[in-house]
Amino acid sequence: ENTYNPKEYNLNPKGARFFVIKSYSEDDIHRSIKYNIWCSTEHGNKRLDNAFRERESKGPIYLLFSVNGSGHFCGVAQMMSPIDYNKNSSVWAQDKWKGQTEVKWVYVKDVPNSQLRHIRLENNENKPVTNSRDTQEVPPEKGKQVLKILHSYKHTTSIFDDFTHYEKRQEEDQSQNTAAPPPSAHSAHNN
Repeated sequence: ENTYNPKEYNLNPKGARFFVIKSYSEDDIHRSIKYNIWCSTEHGNKRLDNAFRERESKGPIYLLFSVNGSGHFCGVAQMMSPIDYNKNSSVWAQDKWKGQTEVKWVYVKDVPNSQLRHIRLENNENKPVTNSRDTQEVPPEKGKQVLKILHSYKHTTSIFDDFTHYEKRQEEDQSQNTAAPPPSAHSAHNN
């Protein structure tokens, strides 16, 4: 029994800040939900970390997730910790991600961009929120509008529909990673 997509939620969070998160792959969304962690680019991590530290106890930070090219937002998570730059996780689809924040997923549902396109961001040339880049901040009033729509949208699909698929892919990834040491390890032995 999960606690995702609560029927009741504070849709007018005091002092909240909102950021759009663009993920390269649904695999990483799966890992984030499974392990309650996230990692952005170096630039994105700094932006999120600064926001988290600036808010401290003033209000929550919400991350609005969308996979590049998917045509929908796939959920909302609350950022629960500053970025720990000493923590790296090996669970991501690519190995290049450094640092980690703890997140708590609130909504996990597919909400088509068509539901959100009318919300324009005055801090991003008045572009629709659906045209945002990774870690684009969404002004508070617009962020609350997105939150309300994601809350009330009656979804028919979510990443949970494909969770077993991503579980299998993760197992395959991990078995490949452990099967053969990287070439650099071999060359070191030959010297």
